[in-house]
Amino acid sequence: MRVKCVICDKINKIDNDCPKAKKLRNRLIHTYMCPECDERIEENTIKRHKTGNFKLYRKKEVQDQYLS
Repeated sequence: MRVKCVICDKINKIDNDCPKAKKLRNRLIHTYMCPECDERIEENTIKRHKTGNFKLYRKKEVQDQYLS
């Protein structure tokens, strides 16, 4: 399967039967990033985590009083 990186527009080939290819075919909201861009973003994210200015917004879990 030919895929195009959403960041650098580089075209790569991935195996048709790999899980990533199936995810890209069946769920159109998923996008492909080449390994170089993925690694670069990961490094920058780790740097931001270390500075302390990185905020990760997650859903607040509501505790059900009846489950305890």
